[in-house]
Amino acid sequence: MIPTSAAELDAADPLRECRDLFHIPPGPDGKPCVYLCGNSLGLQPKSAAGLVQQEMEDWARLGVAAHLEGREPWLPYHEQFREPAARLVGGVPGEAVMMNSLTVNLHLLMATFYRPTRERFKIVIEDSSFPSDSYAVASQAAWHGLDPASAVVRLRPREGEHALRTDDVEAALEREGKAVALVLLGAVNYLTGQWMDMARITLAAKRQGAVVGWDLAHAAGNVPLRLHDWNADFAAWCSYKYLNSGPGAVAGAWVHERHARDTSLPRLAGWWGNDPATRFRMGPEFVARPGADGWQLSNPPIFSLAPVRASLDIFNRVGMDALRGKSIHLTAHLESLLRQRPPGRVNIITPSDPHHRGCQLSLVLPGVPRDIEHRLRERGVIVDFREPDVIRAAPVPLYNSFGDVERFVAVLGGVLGA
Repeated sequence: MIPTSAAELDAADPLRECRDLFHIPPGPDGKPCVYLCGNSLGLQPKSAAGLVQQEMEDWARLGVAAHLEGREPWLPYHEQFREPAARLVGGVPGEAVMMNSLTVNLHLLMATFYRPTRERFKIVIEDSSFPSDSYAVASQAAWHGLDPASAVVRLRPREGEHALRTDDVEAALEREGKAVALVLLGAVNYLTGQWMDMARITLAAKRQGAVVGWDLAHAAGNVPLRLHDWNADFAAWCSYKYLNSGPGAVAGAWVHERHARDTSLPRLAGWWGNDPATRFRMGPEFVARPGADGWQLSNPPIFSLAPVRASLDIFNRVGMDALRGKSIHLTAHLESLLRQRPPGRVNIITPSDPHHRGCQLSLVLPGVPRDIEHRLRERGVIVDFREPDVIRAAPVPLYNSFGDVERFVAVLGGVLGA
């Protein structure tokens, strides 16, 4: 018998025990809340505190000697993340590094890969890109003496639509042609939840001779990625959303190996990007370390990296294929329930095709009360509200259940009076 109820679906879920790996915040009634806000801040893995505490203890016990004598020595601490981080985004060893924060990494990478000329100077982004991305590309253009109004090309959906059509993105790249220096899009749009056709767009940009970078803030840990095979040039992501590594957690950067191994590329340099063989000679000459590590600036923040270790350990054990399988079913269940609401009360602006979305559904609620986020929280449901009338709900396959989805829809209906 095919399971249909939330209880049956949860009982048949092979990943149901993953929920126990996380702290679920309590609602006003003291019971676990319905937490659908992992697209903003993921929940805390129960193993994270112990890993942070271990480093605190080693600091107290060893002081500076913990760099070499700690249980997880600090000097090479960041190296343990190379392979799992590369695997997470579809890279090969040497292409990924955990460092800094997302926008810092974007700036560091653009310092290398955005090299405008008189003829080729434009940066293509989506009009609804996350504000920090807009600020970053505009400031990069201005840094090079360009007017952002003409240097930044913002792609907009067709009139009356919310998602960008891949055909239209390709047409825009063809139209702008050889003037495009860089294409930098959000792989999964933060507002609509649309997952861009990364392979097609990368290929279309390459046909025009442009560099291709991806902001993976809402994609890493959410959708399967194949950056190396898709032949992108660079990417960056944060790890506090779907990667559950804590507020302001250490971010990630990826550089295709054809660039990562090219130590002659211009970059903003810091001592941790220097070749370890000469790093501690403390000389003035910078010798870039091969691989994405060569874009590092400073020694890694150990206490902030420890929760990333907890997160990537979970992803290594569970695997993106299993998570994606559950995500498709979980999000489809949410969509099905929402479409049963009275017409016009809830409009889903995220694409219905699973190939064009991750686990987030963005809901437009016409005439929604402005305090709806607070009303839902009072009833034990945590979502994200964006002005003027959008709720972003993200059933995360690692810790959300089918029961969470059904409870959210029931509570939302009660708040909306439908």
